[in-house]
Amino acid sequence: MPTTHTTLTEYARCVYGDEHRPAPAPAPACDGEHIERYFVERLTFAGADEVLAMLRELSPHLVDGYLPVWIRNLAYRLVLLQRPDEPDLMREAADSLYLHGPDWDDIAAELRRRADALDAAAG
Repeated sequence: MPTTHTTLTEYARCVYGDEHRPAPAPAPACDGEHIERYFVERLTFAGADEVLAMLRELSPHLVDGYLPVWIRNLAYRLVLLQRPDEPDLMREAADSLYLHGPDWDDIAAELRRRADALDAAAG
């Protein structure tokens, strides 16, 4: 998996771009290996903090940014697998799903139900 990207955010920025990067910021140095499958491999094994940093920096308002919807959905799924008991993350993931079409509304609703149940159990 060739790359000189030091963070997942930097790698995503090179592959997909970044509409929120302050201009005129220089592009991060990289070796030009902008192959999406290499990025997805890195995303798959990234820690939750690194994935959340990427999502929040490149899509700070959920509906914006150049990350493809399927990458956002995968990223949230990976984070929730690593942090299954965090209601706020469940709601954030649900909000992202609701914003990108009705295909995932049932999954978003289930995430909200699980988050509410966790909150109720915590008292």
